[in-house]
Amino acid sequence: MLLFLIVIGFVIGSVPFGLLIARIKGIDLRKTGSGNIGATNVLRAVGKVPALLTLIGDILKGTIAVALGGYFLDSRLMEGIVGLAAIAGHNFPLFLGFKGGKGVATSIGVLILFAPKAALITLALWLGVALITRYSSLGAIVSFGLLPLNVYLFDYTKEKLIISVIIASLLLIRHSVNIKRLLNGSESRIGERV
Repeated sequence: MLLFLIVIGFVIGSVPFGLLIARIKGIDLRKTGSGNIGATNVLRAVGKVPALLTLIGDILKGTIAVALGGYFLDSRLMEGIVGLAAIAGHNFPLFLGFKGGKGVATSIGVLILFAPKAALITLALWLGVALITRYSSLGAIVSFGLLPLNVYLFDYTKEKLIISVIIASLLLIRHSVNIKRLLNGSESRIGERV
């Protein structure tokens, strides 16, 4: 059952909401702005409402995967693994040649059910840093970089800590190019049109 749910989680995570929403507007996100399929690039390329719809869709991918894991499995760790499969699906989508997004919103979606206190702290940090600096990537890097510590301090179980370390590691690896751009001053800010 676990293997089946991992596959289902990966397929759910692979649904490219940003790409589909932008395509309705006649825009190929992979050839616009950062080339990313997430909400930040949708905001730059298409606008606020499509970006919000993308954000909601990407969050739900993680939440649905964890809900399925929780319903069918009797292990918090296995439930988290199904959530990780959805994040992996978003990052390496089956339908886009395994070239996807960074996993921020889908990771938040996983945390909402898996570690709700840590999810609130992570979301607050992400939004706070992003609003102050106008760098979505910096908000993600800071908030998820602190995720394992926040889980340890405010939402601890061994299973939650293990999954949070994996989520944080995946997200930081996916943001390696953004980190380089932040350091050399070439990272795009939120709201900059392409």
